[in-house]
Amino acid sequence: MLSVRSLQLGYGAISAVRDLDLEVSPGELVAVIGANGAGKTTTLNGIAGALPVRAGSILLDGEDITRVPVHQRVGRGMSLVPEGRGIFARLTVAENLDMGAYLRRDPVGVRADLARNYALFPRLAERRSQLAGTLSGGEQQMLAIARALMARPRLLLLDEPSMGLAPLVTRLIFDTIRAIAAERVSILLVEQNARAALELAARAYVLESGEVTLSGPSEGLLTSDAVRRAYLGE
Repeated sequence: MLSVRSLQLGYGAISAVRDLDLEVSPGELVAVIGANGAGKTTTLNGIAGALPVRAGSILLDGEDITRVPVHQRVGRGMSLVPEGRGIFARLTVAENLDMGAYLRRDPVGVRADLARNYALFPRLAERRSQLAGTLSGGEQQMLAIARALMARPRLLLLDEPSMGLAPLVTRLIFDTIRAIAAERVSILLVEQNARAALELAARAYVLESGEVTLSGPSEGLLTSDAVRRAYLGE
């Protein structure tokens, strides 16, 4: 599904990600964990096309998309739920979801996916005519995920979906991510809540100062002394 090789990303003179290798198989949920400033969001932005690649390659289903524009990556099956949600605050919930499907030309399928998203997030169905900027933080996160799903992605990139949310809402969001993964949507999850991410994902990468320092099955990383000390508070 996704293959990233020797990826290098940066801002001006700052090198934020160096020689990063990463894989996501079809239907797999993979997590990226690390401290603030480790390069997690930069990595997702590079994969999504929101940040130019300095070196390396990004392949989606074997096709090199390293220089492909953002909107074309969406059309090829990749959607990003950005850090901070990025909703259109002055549009309604329904209008935000319509924006998620702006590239699609299958109105019957769009209506089916809209109904599916309202079933996945009943709170959004109740507030479909409400301005998105007036939603709670948890509801905005639901909307951001639902909007990304309206593009019918095969690969979903999630950047810090639990940020700023109460524990109960966080559990709801992670349960929803688990349900999406069960439908064989490939997911690359960046998350600072390392324990929750490792319990959710099949595999994970540990990012430190822009480099992968550990990777492997999540079960093994949960028992790693280095991970437990640095990220699990043990």
